[in-house]
Amino acid sequence: MPGKVELIAYADRFGGDLAGLHRLLSGPLRGLFGGVHVLPFYRPYDGADAGFDPEDHTEVDARLGSWPDITALSTDYRVMTDVIVNHVSSGSPQFRDWLAKGDASPFAGMFLTFAAAFPGGATEEMLLRLYRPRPGLPFTPYLLGSGRKALMWTTFTPQQIDVDVRHPATRDYLLRILDRLAGANVSRVRLDAVGYAVKTPGLTSFLTPETFKFIGELTAWCHERDLEVLVEVHSYYLHQVEVARQVDYVYDFALPPLILHALTAADAGPLLTWQGLRPANAITVLDTHDGIGVIDVGPDTADRGRPGLLRPDELSRLVEAIHANSGGTSRQATGTAASNVDLYQVNCTFYDALGRDDDRYLLARALQFWTPGTPQVYYAGLLAGGNDMDLLARTHVGRDVNRHHYTPAEITDALARPVVQALCRLIRFRNTHPAFEGSLTCSGNAANIEMSWARDGDEAVLRASLTDGSAEVTWTENGTRRSAPLAALP
Repeated sequence: MPGKVELIAYADRFGGDLAGLHRLLSGPLRGLFGGVHVLPFYRPYDGADAGFDPEDHTEVDARLGSWPDITALSTDYRVMTDVIVNHVSSGSPQFRDWLAKGDASPFAGMFLTFAAAFPGGATEEMLLRLYRPRPGLPFTPYLLGSGRKALMWTTFTPQQIDVDVRHPATRDYLLRILDRLAGANVSRVRLDAVGYAVKTPGLTSFLTPETFKFIGELTAWCHERDLEVLVEVHSYYLHQVEVARQVDYVYDFALPPLILHALTAADAGPLLTWQGLRPANAITVLDTHDGIGVIDVGPDTADRGRPGLLRPDELSRLVEAIHANSGGTSRQATGTAASNVDLYQVNCTFYDALGRDDDRYLLARALQFWTPGTPQVYYAGLLAGGNDMDLLARTHVGRDVNRHHYTPAEITDALARPVVQALCRLIRFRNTHPAFEGSLTCSGNAANIEMSWARDGDEAVLRASLTDGSAEVTWTENGTRRSAPLAALP
């Protein structure tokens, strides 16, 4: 069935390694997922940004397994992997070679220095126009072997060195990565941080016309290798609609905050509005390895005259509701309270964002599954996990509250919880009911919502009260019409 639910997981945190993740999918999770997004397993998977700072993007970290493990996983499931487009690790052999040899290195020009990005120099106005999802300017000084210093463009952390995607060495680097992934029978690639990949003096250097052109070129390279493309961009919601026109998939990052708003403010209006605007070729998520995005429903940061899906006061109340529902733990992990700061996200598990209310959590998942697209469920969300404050205390990285390392015993215990069992039944229902191959109609008022899928006489209808979080499903089964509360879905 098109759009069968997929899993998002770190192999080391959910299974221990690639083979362990495969055993989970084929064992206790058998039949739940048609695909899996394996979060970065490249060397090193535990660097400055949990694998998103690869030293060698074509090499599996030996502590997690090998390329044959990815190929074996691809035999049984649709596998998606990350292509980190914007940067590489400061420990990569290419960057270390350039640091040592300078212009004599074959990788000279691959890495973006301030001088290369602004050959005519930069004014204060130009620098302040740059868009970055963290405080401060995106530059870090590095010492070259010659003794001179270079100011490197580092969009995210000082250890993640931005590359010049226009340079032949970068092109060769990216093509080798795509060839390696295609050789392992990967089905889909997620273009990580691609919105920041092209730097243009005088512009924001985020989702500019040159960025869209590069996304088109990179998508063509992927299609030549039978790789589908998912673009990862947190931005104004109309940007997602624009990106969706030229790639296979985009994330529906507006959906999580809109569902949270519906369930915390008892207001279905913005969610229903979005259902009529959103791109059809979307991956739907409630949670990922990052925080819960709020920029995706706010006003355009580049043009405050363009309103968001939520008003500023609604957005503020939503953020405060998350902090209150989590008992204040999300506040400790968000913004300037934690390092690796994301200005556009609230760091919290989705279960904690709803106050660990089982009924509202199941309803949130049902609203996700009834929304058109391919649903993905993050491993911590699958197990209705809470914020890992112990991990946050050890790492001081805000997003780690949502990146728990599950032991086998913890997984077994979590799968026995009623809320997790109910979620698994809901996933199976979404995977198998034929109505989800048809068309959707939505209706509702301030505090109630109805979403109905229909195809050739089959129906799957979700009716919910946003006031108390109660929900009922009505569906057809062998010509018979049945109904049950969401939590009691067989």
